[in-house]
Amino acid sequence: MSIPELTVASNHRNLEPVPRSLPNLNRAPFEIRALKSGFLTAITWIAALLASVPLLSVIYMLIIQGGARLDWEALTALPPSAFEQGGGFGNAIIGTLVMVGLATLISVPIGILAAIYLAILEPDSQLAHSARFLAKALTGFPSILAGVFVYAVLVVTMKTYSALAGGVALAVLMLPTVVLAAEQAMMMVPKKMKDAAFGMGCTRAQVIWKVVLPTGAPGILTGIMLAIAGAAGNSAPLLFTALFSGYYLTSLTEPTASLAILIFNFSGMPYDNQLELAWAASLVLVLVVLVFNILARIIGRQKY
Repeated sequence: MSIPELTVASNHRNLEPVPRSLPNLNRAPFEIRALKSGFLTAITWIAALLASVPLLSVIYMLIIQGGARLDWEALTALPPSAFEQGGGFGNAIIGTLVMVGLATLISVPIGILAAIYLAILEPDSQLAHSARFLAKALTGFPSILAGVFVYAVLVVTMKTYSALAGGVALAVLMLPTVVLAAEQAMMMVPKKMKDAAFGMGCTRAQVIWKVVLPTGAPGILTGIMLAIAGAAGNSAPLLFTALFSGYYLTSLTEPTASLAILIFNFSGMPYDNQLELAWAASLVLVLVVLVFNILARIIGRQKY
């Protein structure tokens, strides 16, 4: 080995890593970005607290006013007449559950099938684009117009107000929420899972039934729960379709009581008994909607 090579080799052996100063990762309290972040965080909290004041005040009033009258008689008895004391709204609870159940049975199968077409079968077709646009437009559709539409189609044809017409009106309002939520849930299913199923020889129907629907079930169920919660509190479409009844439901082709219409009717009466029942019915309706919203949040947290 020559002398220059020996010199270079010895220099390489003597080389030591030069220490470098690490960046300071501690957050400076008065840095511009930190001040902006703290200011925006405070604004967000203040806005959230201000937005929650009306909700909390309404819930407080319902608990105070409605909770005092909420008992077994109120939950099971029939509505009282003008000067009668006591009574309840048991028929309105049954009517609400029946009509929301009918709306769910109608809207959920149609909505999931439509979502399968939009997300899996033909997502880029002209029909899919049109259906997607109409579903988004229907989310802002006034609920009273749904009642007018069903009134013209069913009530006039059947020549009577009915629970069936009320259920169809609520289904019209639930359908766009179910479609859009189910489509989004199916599109979030990882493509590699579907490709793996196709690679194993599964048909498209088997991929939808065995992979897409089970994996997207949390998102689909969340959309269904939110749609049910919205339909349970609707009153405008029921004025044109189900009207009201002072008796328990015995047939789907007769007028039916509902909590929303009972609250609307009793809140305008000059009798303390009816006003107390309206407060109690409002509390029950809010609790029903709150339960479905909580279920939607719990189901929505499930991972795909």
